[in-house]
Formats: sequence, C-alpha cells, structure tokens
Amino acid sequence: MTSSVDPQWVIQAHGLTKKFGDFTAVEQLDLLVPKGNIYGFLGPNGCGKSTTIRMLTGLLTPTEGTINVMGLAIPKQAEALRHNIGYMTQKFSLYDDLTVTENLQFIGRIYGIDNSTCKKRIAQLQSTYKLSQYQHQLAGTLSGGQRQRLALACACLNQPKLLFLDEPTSAVDPQNRRDFWEQLFDLSEQGTSILVTTHYMDEAERCHKIAIMEKGRIRADDTPKALMDNINAHVVEINTTDLRPLKQALISHIEVTSAAQLGHRLRVLVSKQVVDPISWLLHQCQQHNHPVNLQDIHLVSANLEDVFVSHTGQRVPASHEAT
Repeated sequence: MTSSVDPQWVIQAHGLTKKFGDFTAVEQLDLLVPKGNIYGFLGPNGCGKSTTIRMLTGLLTPTEGTINVMGLAIPKQAEALRHNIGYMTQKFSLYDDLTVTENLQFIGRIYGIDNSTCKKRIAQLQSTYKLSQYQHQLAGTLSGGQRQRLALACACLNQPKLLFLDEPTSAVDPQNRRDFWEQLFDLSEQGTSILVTTHYMDEAERCHKIAIMEKGRIRADDTPKALMDNINAHVVEINTTDLRPLKQALISHIEVTSAAQLGHRLRVLVSKQVVDPISWLLHQCQQHNHPVNLQDIHLVSANLEDVFVSHTGQRVPASHEAT
C-alpha cells in the first residue's frame, strides 16, 4: 500500500504502531476502509482494536506510521476531523444526571450547532431512535438498549460522514443488538462510513468487510463470505459419544487447529496439508480407541468462528471482555 491519498478510502493507515513503554499494542498495521462501508474489527481481548480506533480519531499519537482519515492527516489535523466524525465508546459516556434531551443539547453545544438547527436535529434523532417518549427522563434511569440508542443519537448529532463505534452493543440484549444493526445499515445506506469493533460473531458477519486482529496485527482482512470460503482448514463434524476424551486426543495432533464441542457433535479444524481429512480423522479415532462410523463424520462449511480460530489459534473472545 502506498502513502498517497486515494478518495475511494475513508481511512488509510500504513505501518501503524503504538508502544506503551516496552509493550507494543499495535504493530505495523496497514488499513484501508472503503467509503460507505461498515468495516469491522474482530479480535480477542487486548489485541489492539480500541487502541487503533483511538489513533485513527486522533486521541492517541502513533509511535510510528501514517494515518489519513477523510483526506486529513492524523493526528496533525485531528481537530478538523472531530467536526466530521461521530465516536461511540465502549462504556456509556454521557451524563446520567441530565435528561435525554439535555444530553443531546450538550453535545450540540460542543459541536457549535446553532440552537434552531440543533432543536430540529434533536427532534429528528429522538424520533429515529425511539427516544421521544423518554426525552425528559434522566439518562441514568434508562435501560441498556435505551442508553445505547441515546449514545448513537449523540454520535450522529453533527451528521458525521464517519462513525467510530467501539464495542457499542456489549451491554444490551440480542433483540436490541439486532435493532441497533438495522439502524447502522440505514446510516450506511445514506452514505455514512462506519468502523465498528465487536466480539460477537453474528455482528462481524453483518459487516461489509472485517479485519481479524491478534496481538496488534491484522491477521486477515476481507468480506466475511470470502474469509469463510477461503479458510485454510478443513471443517469436519463428528457425531459420537464421549466427546471430551476424543477432543483431548485430537487436539494433541499438530494437524488439528481446533476442536470444539457443539452439543453431541465435535467440530474439528484440520490443516489443509491433510489431503483426506475424513480418512485421517477416522484413523485417529481408531488409534485412540474411539472408533467412529463413516456416516457419523462429515465435511461442513466454515463459519466465522472457524475463520477466527484458524487465523489466531485462539478460541472466540469472551462475550463481555473489554478490549
């Protein structure tokens, strides 16, 4: 990737590195985010997702590397950038002792939006995000889903061309998560570019493109479908009994990237270097005194969890860990 600015990308970063003393949080990261896309960061706890977002928004100065966001050199032009982006942090960062409307008015003053325009935008956002009936309610008394919608409304008050969302759905239930993502697609359809970090596989699969991160580096970067179609492993499911000892036996082999129990099935990732994974697994089961019938073992399609494991060698990040 070159360092020149290309208008098709809303974000361009090259060689991005951030060190905190002897600890390297992000290392030589290259990133291209297309305009109008929802681009996701997926990775385990502490992999550098949030640190990367803070550098891209100008909140952190990189140790090395170059950043261009919407044609602006960051962090040098970070102040100009802040007027054109929205940023929703992991934790609810608004004021509990202000009402819904008062929080929105406060954000409007920060952005320098005139009173008349601000009033119209607040009414529109409260309607869009189903907050009108709560406009006089203190933010601290809202439910998780309501607080989430208020935070998104505040992030959108300045009509940003680019939204940064740092694990925005970590504290809400599945239905509110689904509704939230419908709102993100509405914004994307209107031309807003979105960069979102998530630890949920179903959310990552909704993104137009995703980057899988581990130890400060991007291990894979493509559309979810392309990543699943091109996974560097055979995915095999075994239907049998006594799965726990079988799992322990199989993961002792270097050819097995991962083995995970799903109910009465064992889902196994086998290296592509094994030409015939069915025969190989049948043989291994026999060797470990756990014979399996041919009809009980099947090649299956990869999912995004398989992709994550194949690129990082780790299990899926815990659902409520901070990054």
